[in-house]
Amino acid sequence: MSGLERLSLNQKTTNSWTLREAIEGCVAAGLSSIGVWREPLQDMGVDAAAKALADAGLRVSSLCRGGFLTAEGDGAGRHAIADNTEAILEAAGIGAQCLVLVVGGLPEGSRDLPGARGRVRDRLAELVPIAHDHGVRLALEPMHPIFTADRGVLATLGEALDLAEAFDPQDVGVVVDTFHVWWDPQVDAQIERAAGRIASYQVCDWITPLPADTLLSRGMMGDRHIDFRRLTGLVEAAGYDGDIEVEIFNADVWAADPSEVVTTMSERYLQHVVTG
Repeated sequence: MSGLERLSLNQKTTNSWTLREAIEGCVAAGLSSIGVWREPLQDMGVDAAAKALADAGLRVSSLCRGGFLTAEGDGAGRHAIADNTEAILEAAGIGAQCLVLVVGGLPEGSRDLPGARGRVRDRLAELVPIAHDHGVRLALEPMHPIFTADRGVLATLGEALDLAEAFDPQDVGVVVDTFHVWWDPQVDAQIERAAGRIASYQVCDWITPLPADTLLSRGMMGDRHIDFRRLTGLVEAAGYDGDIEVEIFNADVWAADPSEVVTTMSERYLQHVVTG
């Protein structure tokens, strides 16, 4: 037992690798799981990717990402449903354990936050039967409030659960991403509430000072502020025993040798994330 049995490489952590290179990198590092992104999946082709993943013996911990459900107008709504339907088919094609939904921010020029959240609710309801028919679990990802305007109008795990609880837990779950939830004074109670609905657990650190592009402000575990073992313990106490993805958006990490990044990721995972 290496201790890495549950560790999953989210492709964004090694952003320069193609999907095939990421698959080979996981195998070389002794990992059993990978989180796939749609763009490199589409570059490779779903059928070719499914075969390569199966040949490598890798689980697919998630497909990133669907969502972006907040645009105004019937045409925009139809486009969002069509794109997410395609993402559902892709997730089913590679056997992904969930499709992560980043729900979207405010439409250009809009200040109507309740309206945007209402469109997420309504369009999610349209997607659930499609996902159910294809055996795909949708995973709502709440995002840190710094991203509410442009990426995610669901700012807390509680908000994500409020939406998810309208549906069967096997159809709609939530993502617990340490970067997005670590600050929340209610996180302990909300993770407990999420029992049976945690579809994905993602880890990376919150670094300061924040870079100019806050999207790229994720650090390697142990770099700064997050108590990973405490959050992992809460997630496990809520019944989650699935893969633990490392998802890092960081210009310096992306510029480094991907194989070395995976080595560091594995070391830091053992040092900071696993509870036993």
